[in-house]
Amino acid sequence: MKKSRFIVIGNGWRAMYYVRIAAALPQRFDLCAMLCRRQEKADVLHEMHGIYTTVSVEECRRMKPDFVVVAVSKDSIGEVTLQWASYGFPVLCETPVGLEEGMLVKLWEAQQRGAVILCAEQYTRYPLYQAMQKKLDSNLIGEPDCAVVSLAHEYHGASLIRTFLREGMTPFRVTGQEFSFPTVETLSRYERFTDGRMGMKKRTAAVIKFQDEKAALYDFDSEQYRSPIRRNYVDIQGCRGEMKDETFYYLDEENLPAQARLEVESRMVRTASENPNLREFQEVTGITCCGEILYTPPFGLCGLSEDETAIALVMADAAECGAGVKEADYPLREALQDCYMTILLRQSIREERSVESQPMPWQR
Repeated sequence: MKKSRFIVIGNGWRAMYYVRIAAALPQRFDLCAMLCRRQEKADVLHEMHGIYTTVSVEECRRMKPDFVVVAVSKDSIGEVTLQWASYGFPVLCETPVGLEEGMLVKLWEAQQRGAVILCAEQYTRYPLYQAMQKKLDSNLIGEPDCAVVSLAHEYHGASLIRTFLREGMTPFRVTGQEFSFPTVETLSRYERFTDGRMGMKKRTAAVIKFQDEKAALYDFDSEQYRSPIRRNYVDIQGCRGEMKDETFYYLDEENLPAQARLEVESRMVRTASENPNLREFQEVTGITCCGEILYTPPFGLCGLSEDETAIALVMADAAECGAGVKEADYPLREALQDCYMTILLRQSIREERSVESQPMPWQR
């Protein structure tokens, strides 16, 4: 496939994912530049990573990239996305696309006027979650109608819930609560802690009831992404069985109980990074179930983690959508719905009551 040229707006934790992906997949992606706000930061990143950096918006525009990645702070993502979309570039914005309903409507209106805007929602593209979804799509457990999801926070969790339950723009009601508990800190984005330090960490629980009578229990701890003492789990139920993490419990064609398990193969990747999150990780090499191949690495073995592989898929989608080759796998309206669910979840917690969704422009 044609190599895609792109620029990155921003230079934080998420922005660096795109740098690593471009380095791992030079045949697919060409990082033209990283746009920084300060020259000092631009100089440091150029020296550390050997990438071209600039503080000039006009210089980036003259490069005419195939798409633009917006990876700035959450408060600024929506406005910066609209800015670059107004220049006529396809935009791949980091999550969340917006933090309030007004911004979600503005983004939808921009797309209705012809802007190409996609969101880098990567969790449904994870190798394991792709494999889970493929098996669920085979109707092994029947139509999924109840989900317990503790895999990712807010809009990421909403995306997984709606995907697992095959929900589109179905109206819903959300009832949430937030708790704080003392927890030993173990790993941040940048360093590992072994001194036993304690911190108060938030745990959010919610019930989401859809108008079609499907339901989900959302559960997430703020330490869950990295802490070895906080684990992910998922449970999806249908009329003929249940998916509990990687194992399916179901009735066979003769209505007798049976089991099937996702078998995940991976290899250890070690790097020279000083960051403990990047120093070593597992690269998924394949996922099967009862001899059926559910996942093979879409870019071959290239030393990318699950998170990076998922984002690389989103980047490839953005390049093709920007070129008019295909429709988005995760259209903007889906990202808006996931963020809308998050907004209502936060409202429910803040106001200590159940909140009903209302008709929004992108749902039509």
